[in-house]
Amino acid sequence: MTEKKARSWSSRSIASRWQHRFFYAAIRLGGRRLAYFFTYPVVGYYMLFRPDLRRRTRHYLGRRFPERFGLAAFADSFRLSLSFARVLVDRAIVGILGPDSLDVQFDSYEQIQKLLDQGSGLILMNAHVGCWQASMSSLHMLQRPVHLLIKREPGDVDRHYHEHQKEAPPYNIIDPDNLPASAVEIVGALQRGEIVSVMGDRVFGNDRNRLRVPFLGQEAIFPVGAYKIAAATGAPIAVLFSRKTGPRSYALELAGVIHVKPAEDRHLDSLRPYVLQFVQYLEEYVRNNPYQFYNFHDIWQK
Repeated sequence: MTEKKARSWSSRSIASRWQHRFFYAAIRLGGRRLAYFFTYPVVGYYMLFRPDLRRRTRHYLGRRFPERFGLAAFADSFRLSLSFARVLVDRAIVGILGPDSLDVQFDSYEQIQKLLDQGSGLILMNAHVGCWQASMSSLHMLQRPVHLLIKREPGDVDRHYHEHQKEAPPYNIIDPDNLPASAVEIVGALQRGEIVSVMGDRVFGNDRNRLRVPFLGQEAIFPVGAYKIAAATGAPIAVLFSRKTGPRSYALELAGVIHVKPAEDRHLDSLRPYVLQFVQYLEEYVRNNPYQFYNFHDIWQK
């Protein structure tokens, strides 16, 4: 795959500034119920009149439900998009109404704390599932600095939850494109026993930072940078997924822990078992929560 293709996706919101402000106002006026109500016509409009957006849902849904066509496929696209819209509303609600507006169940707190107590730092690996912002807002319980590897598109009008109160972010943002400085920053944070949060299903950078492994029956592209750093530092990788369990509730669940052996063989393929381990956790998640996977990029593209 060329670098141009790898960067064909964009994290920028498809909605305009006034549309975001409309939902922010709905939250302030009527809370979750009113904002959720408006997600129906908005998602319906996009599914009916923006076939390009509907096609983006099919990359995943066509492989999760390969037997569905026509109206059944349309219904799947609508349901996934509606679920995503509500996650975006929930994210805004946390910022506008405060963290107490969401109930977050974090039963794996003690397991995460034990990993941190090992003294090698912790790589927290998420995916585009549930509401990862819910996990970010709950990590204060661990009382460790958190560093978030995230690419923010210039001109993106979609606000992260902390931006609604015009507060400083509760985590340090690391730009994945700022190599090699970002790698140095990540290693330094782990050596200090801190937390680095990464996405395990989104590729940044060049061909040396990705592998193709089977996902939902076809080979898909996954990043390997976090596994390289884990091999170099000895930091464990905790795979933590969030899951919407009710109108105002989420669960943060530790899918598993990946221990990467020290890098003796620097060949990219030596990291394949660890990528496969993550993908196994992700496949189990989407089997149980088929409408909470929000990576709309075609990770299966050739």
